[in-house]
Amino acid sequence: MKYRWTLATPQPLLADTLSAQLKISPLLAQCLINRGHSEVSTIENFLSPRLKNLADPFLLPNMAAAVERLLLAHANNETLVIFGDYDVDGVTSTTLLLEVLRKLGWRVDAYLPSRMDEGYGLSRDGAENCLKKFPVKLLLAVDCGSTAVETIAWLKGQGVEVIVLDHHQVSSPAPEAVALVNPQLTQNSKLKTQNFVELCSAGLAFKLAHALVKRGRETGLPGAAEFDLKPLLDLVALGTIADLVPLVGENRILVTAGLERLNSTQRPGIMVLKEVAQSPEKLGTHDVGFQLAPRLNASGRLETAEESLRLLLAETLNEALPLAQNLDARNRERQKIEKGMVEEAVGVVRSKFAAEKDLVIVEGRLLWHIGVVGIVASRVLQEFYRPTIILGGDAENWRGSGRSIAGFDLAAALRECGELLVRHGGHAMAAGLTVVPDKVDLLRQRLNEIARRSLRPEDLQPPLRLDAEVRLADLTLASLAELEQLKPMGQGNPAFQFCARNLSHKKPAQRMGANKQHVKMWVTDGTATHEVVWWNVGAGALPVANFELAFAPAINEFNGRTTVQLKVLDWR
Repeated sequence: MKYRWTLATPQPLLADTLSAQLKISPLLAQCLINRGHSEVSTIENFLSPRLKNLADPFLLPNMAAAVERLLLAHANNETLVIFGDYDVDGVTSTTLLLEVLRKLGWRVDAYLPSRMDEGYGLSRDGAENCLKKFPVKLLLAVDCGSTAVETIAWLKGQGVEVIVLDHHQVSSPAPEAVALVNPQLTQNSKLKTQNFVELCSAGLAFKLAHALVKRGRETGLPGAAEFDLKPLLDLVALGTIADLVPLVGENRILVTAGLERLNSTQRPGIMVLKEVAQSPEKLGTHDVGFQLAPRLNASGRLETAEESLRLLLAETLNEALPLAQNLDARNRERQKIEKGMVEEAVGVVRSKFAAEKDLVIVEGRLLWHIGVVGIVASRVLQEFYRPTIILGGDAENWRGSGRSIAGFDLAAALRECGELLVRHGGHAMAAGLTVVPDKVDLLRQRLNEIARRSLRPEDLQPPLRLDAEVRLADLTLASLAELEQLKPMGQGNPAFQFCARNLSHKKPAQRMGANKQHVKMWVTDGTATHEVVWWNVGAGALPVANFELAFAPAINEFNGRTTVQLKVLDWR
């Protein structure tokens, strides 16, 4: 058994009550209960996410101060610069704010830092280079800045005021910005229960745009009365899905509406990006996360994200097409670099891995490409299921990216190691850092000491979350279509997964694929028979009789036939 099966506690009485009140199946009711929904009103809002249910943007910490300063810049005809970030969240939020501010009459430019030369976040190098290019007195830091205490103090000394719009954890003390708009600062319990704090920077950019338009309508700002925010939602969906924030609360509303916009977008850059990526006609969260996002990320990983910004701002298909084609080529280059680094990193870790004592993996190599360290960290984590930091760079400083597991707050752990690091920032499950190579061994030792205090042995076996034990007869085309109401699914609202017991084969299993690495089976529990596919099982032993399966059910369309198909997650 590969996983630690975690079966949600059945609540048949509550599920039956909700089923009757909402006219849904007990199975869907149980799935909703598993996701924290037990009241009719909250379930109705969850199943029918609507933009009208978005909270007032001025409820965000320091939003009023940010809007006031931006309106002052507009009144005084000041030029400002948006200092963004090089990932999809940073690029989409920068694009969104450029579009809104320019249309409403601000004089605004944008600066995206170089991952290679300036590093992570609002760095001193990045700020200096930004001011050389755009000598302004107002800087709006987006998707960064919550820990940039020294850089913002330096900017203040240069006569530059800073607004921070960010969702990452805030340092203590916090930077002295004119306004620090960050949902992490939220004290209001109502906003916390609405999952307001889960917004990424693309969502926050939309909230800032909403706040500016709202206040602009009250003050007579030209263009505000007729400004339509809805066409911006394609950018919000892209950034939110790519940044892997929980798809609950406000994010669920924004992504639901945003996916509709993505599927009908008239934005030339996204239209050609979908074409180059050979995306399906109707995009879902998986298509955005695995087709569009990697291509938008590609330029920022290998050089600068300017190309991705230009693509999203492109006004014609002819302008957009060569940019999208170039990003596609860069993405293939990124995949090649990543493949070699993953093989090397996994090999290095495997050669010395001791499961009992290696609770956190920290590995770095001179000249490992810093543009893909985050992806490589994710792959190493998948292999060993340990919080993982992968570092690379030149001889003076190494820069790295970390990915974590449930139960280990990576950003908090790095704060405990602050004196060993040049720079760091991020959140519980993902973080970035800069470190002198000589300190890497000490960093590994310190992080493992912290992990020994917080991680239990069971935390180190990957959990397999299962919604319910079902009979195969419960899984019909109609029941799966009903469960689709849980979409959009992703972080915080996972795909539905089930288990079934006392299974046997209806007919012999078949191996598929060039190397016979996949398996197709037909299994029965006596109530029904379903086709089962098991991807990348390799040459391992298959279940024989009286076994249990954990699986994700799906509607399969092939050769004109529509059937229920179960995708194996694990067996025992």
